[in-house]
Amino acid sequence: QVQLVESGGGLVQPGGSLRLSCAASGSNFWLYAMGWYRQAPGKQREVVTTITSSGSTNYEDSVKGRFTIPRDNAKNTVYLQMNSLKPEDTGVYYCNGRFTSYEYWGQGTQVTVSS
Repeated sequence: QVQLVESGGGLVQPGGSLRLSCAASGSNFWLYAMGWYRQAPGKQREVVTTITSSGSTNYEDSVKGRFTIPRDNAKNTVYLQMNSLKPEDTGVYYCNGRFTSYEYWGQGTQVTVSS
């Protein structure tokens, strides 16, 4: 069983930056593909970015060049570095971990981009 705990959300002005963290319990974190998803009010949850166990990344088009997803396997943690934030980035951000048939979600952290 793996538990994912997100932190780092909050209120930020447009153009600002935030770094979210997702700390994983348990062992073999390095085997997991990790990802960040977000759910805006009234919308479905969507993938923002993913990183494989080998470090390959993918980004949703609207965040390319602004967001990155570094992972630190020694700390069992994946991050979401968000720069040049826009109001449309507002939502609840969820951490996701996958390994074979196993999939885990964090509880979510709110990010609000507003002046």
